[in-house]
Amino acid sequence: MATKNPQEPFSRISVKEAKEKLDAGTAVMVDVREPHEYVEFHAKGVRLIPVNTVINEVAQIREFAAGKEVLFICRSGQRSALAAEFATAAGLSDLALSNVEGGTLAWVEAGLPTGD
Repeated sequence: MATKNPQEPFSRISVKEAKEKLDAGTAVMVDVREPHEYVEFHAKGVRLIPVNTVINEVAQIREFAAGKEVLFICRSGQRSALAAEFATAAGLSDLALSNVEGGTLAWVEAGLPTGD
């Protein structure tokens, strides 16, 4: 179940919730790990935008989202939370933002689809 801390500009969701949102077409997912991590394995359908580039890539994220919720995912959920903070600071506060708790490790562990 999604949780929202009033001190954070994003919600926290499980990998199962993320998959449901992606399947429903109500969200897109951004992988904020580094390219060398991404090539090892990644959730199916994500766009790679490393966390240290999020602020400069707001236009790309907005275009990719096309008004949908943006789900941020990393390896374990730490960098993606930071990316959601960066995205808000850079002007994406008008879009729903979520951090995928447990990250790509939890995604893979849950047996969810990986690759392109």
